[in-house]
Amino acid sequence: MFLAAVRHGNLTEAAAELGVSQPALSKSIKALERTLGVRLLDRGRFGVAPTPAGEALLQHGQVVEAELRHAAGAIEALKGARSGHVLVGCGPTEANRLLPQALLQLARTHPELRVTALYGLNESLMPWVKQGEVDFALSSVPTRATDAALSHESLFTETGVVVARAGHPLSRQRAIAPAQLTQHTWILPRRRELERLAFDDFFTRHGLEPPEALTETTSTVLMKAMVMQSDALTFIPRELIWWEVQAQQLQPLNVQGTDWTRIVGVTRRRRGSVSPAAAKLIDALRAVASRQFEGVVG
Repeated sequence: MFLAAVRHGNLTEAAAELGVSQPALSKSIKALERTLGVRLLDRGRFGVAPTPAGEALLQHGQVVEAELRHAAGAIEALKGARSGHVLVGCGPTEANRLLPQALLQLARTHPELRVTALYGLNESLMPWVKQGEVDFALSSVPTRATDAALSHESLFTETGVVVARAGHPLSRQRAIAPAQLTQHTWILPRRRELERLAFDDFFTRHGLEPPEALTETTSTVLMKAMVMQSDALTFIPRELIWWEVQAQQLQPLNVQGTDWTRIVGVTRRRRGSVSPAAAKLIDALRAVASRQFEGVVG
């Protein structure tokens, strides 16, 4: 009841989701507050919001809720039931080919499973994993674990490329010098993103000032759209333009020395269990990665 109240920010809507009356919901949460000896919710004209104590309970409560969901799935599997629901967090590159192909494979082999995919960058995905809001995340993973609460499994390695529209004047050159790129307009990720850091390092290594971006964005859709409709350039993972290359809308340029790579993989809570349904999706992701992608890592 507490988790539902925080999710909705409104006791009436939370009560409707749970199928109880609003007074009954409010009474139960007040009983919880008495048990813990703290106020969990700030109640105001526009709804409810967790107090600092409520935030602490929220983090642990979401993990407990996730584990109970996994336990129910495991029990159903033992009973012979084949149904299940997976919550997966997914980054932009992985939503392009890897996850869609794995979902199609899963639909053929286990049509009874349901999947909900939440889209985001690692700054959102990692907290979702830790708090149990998703069963696992499919995104870039570090070469070394940096968070003791998380475990990572590598699926494949991809590279970054300088990208232009098809027919761009630079596309006819066999080799492009770094200095040539400084004269062009750029649509880039924000400065703290890994791709942007690699982009800036590339120019710095060649004794050049990194170009300023005309537009900075977290949206790969916007990035690609602006490049397709202009002579602007961008620097993004090669996998993100796979479909546009097939359609002859975008193309990677022959720039020497842009050797940035990143590892794509699965991130889970280290102490968390994996539901039978989530395990099946992870198996499908492994199969697609080993079959379709170059530079697969174990």
